[in-house]
Amino acid sequence: MSGSNPKAAAAAAAAAAGPGPGALGGTKDEKKKPGGGVLNRLKARRQPPSAAHHHPADGGGSGSGRPEARRVPPVTEQELLALETIRPEHVLRLSRVTENYLCRPEDNIYSIDFTRFKIRDLETGTVLFEIAKPSASDQEEEEEEESGEVDTSAGRFVRYQFTPAFLRLRTVGATVEFTVGDKPVSNFRMIERHYFRERLLKNFDFDFGFCIPSSRNTCEHIYEFPQLSEDVIRLMVEHPYETRSDSFYFVDNKLIMHNKADYAYNGGQ
Repeated sequence: MSGSNPKAAAAAAAAAAGPGPGALGGTKDEKKKPGGGVLNRLKARRQPPSAAHHHPADGGGSGSGRPEARRVPPVTEQELLALETIRPEHVLRLSRVTENYLCRPEDNIYSIDFTRFKIRDLETGTVLFEIAKPSASDQEEEEEEESGEVDTSAGRFVRYQFTPAFLRLRTVGATVEFTVGDKPVSNFRMIERHYFRERLLKNFDFDFGFCIPSSRNTCEHIYEFPQLSEDVIRLMVEHPYETRSDSFYFVDNKLIMHNKADYAYNGGQ
C-alpha cells in the first residue's frame, strides 16, 4: 500500500480484509441508477472435495465421475500468466497463493467498484466491522496530497490483523455493495482462495449473476469456515502474514479483477 494516503489505505484495508471481496478501489463514485439493490444472500458453490480442499500433494478433480476427469493436474502461476484469457477452471487448479497479479487494473472494463463492506458473525449477529469507500470529494483531496510514483497495486492488496478468536468463528456474513459502469455484467463470479503457507485452507466460490448497467448492487456472502485444529490455529497465530488469499473476479468466465491480502491473527496480544 505504499504511496497511498493513510486514511484511504485504512479504509481499503478494512474493506478488503478477508473474508471479503477485495479492496475498495477503482473508479470514483458517480450517480447510479437504482436497480439490483435488493440484498441477495449467496452461499458458496459446493466444490468437489479434491477441488475445494486442494493440497499441493493432491491433483484435484472435477467430481464428474468420468475416469479422465477424476484427477486434474495443478497449474502454476507462470502457466496462467502465459494465457491470453484466464478462466475459473484455471485458478481452481492453483496449488499455492500467487506472487503476482494475474490481470491488470484496466482489465476491469465494466468499472466494477466496491463501495461498502460489512462483516458479521451469523451465530451471534455481532457486526465485526463495517466500512464505506471515501466520497469522491475526499478521494480528490487525498489524490492532491499524494506525490511520487503511482503504486499500481494500491487498492488491490491489503494487510490485515484479526484476533485469534476470528479463527474459531463458524459462519460469517460479508455484505458488499458495489456499482457497475455503463456495460451490462453477465455471469459475475468471485473465487476466493485462502492459504496458510503451502496449504489451501478453503476455496470460496460465489455467483453474483447479472448486473444491469449503471446499477448499485448489494449482496451478502455466507462464508462457512473450515474447522481448524488447535495446532493449526496456534501456528497461524504465531506466524502472522503467512496466511494469504487471492480473490479472482470473472465476467462471462474471463478474469477481470484480482485482489490479494495477507492476514495476522495475533491482534490484542
